[in-house]
Amino acid sequence: MSTKKILVVEDEKPISDILKFNLVKSGYEVLCAYDGEEGLNLALSESVDLMLLDVMLPKMEGFDVLKKVREKKQNMPILMLTAREEEVDKILGLEWGADDYITKPFSMRELLARVKANLRRIVAEDNSPSGEVAAFGNLEINYARYEVMKNGDIVELTLREYELLKFLSTQPGMVFSREMLLEKVWGYEYFGDVRTVDVTIRRLREKIEDDPAHPLIIMTKRGIGYYLNK
Repeated sequence: MSTKKILVVEDEKPISDILKFNLVKSGYEVLCAYDGEEGLNLALSESVDLMLLDVMLPKMEGFDVLKKVREKKQNMPILMLTAREEEVDKILGLEWGADDYITKPFSMRELLARVKANLRRIVAEDNSPSGEVAAFGNLEINYARYEVMKNGDIVELTLREYELLKFLSTQPGMVFSREMLLEKVWGYEYFGDVRTVDVTIRRLREKIEDDPAHPLIIMTKRGIGYYLNK
């Protein structure tokens, strides 16, 4: 298995150095950038497997870096690092395509667990679908190619959006609570922020539903959770 390459975009060098030390110790290759412009250039020019992206950066804010990277790379996991406590910042990051966020100060153990979870490309091996392709109305999921098509056109999904859709599609009709989806799809103890699921579901619906306000594929079971329509 090849060594995973992680890009750390953090302007505070002591934090960047600590992150690099622990990530390298855990077996990852690490690139560091100290401002938004440098981070964007490295993210687009290097073969990066995951990015740790600070929100407050010189030259270009983290959210702007996030949006520009997502225009080119949909599948690379991006974890936002933020010292802010405002919920709007967390929601904005998720709306613009972040896979996860972690608020400073954080424990290195927690961060490494999130990195490991976000690098997994398969949600759960024991729930892997037996066939390579599944169809739900005008939507087709090609599991072998990590590809989703709507009316014959490829739908650009982030890795997290794809994993959530894939998980729901392996057990159509089964209702999953937000807490269960956090555990199964995000892959670790998520400290109860279930709005992460709601935001990701909303982004998915905007991409795969004909009318996101009246979905026919990803359904809501009021007061319980979500399920994929058979």
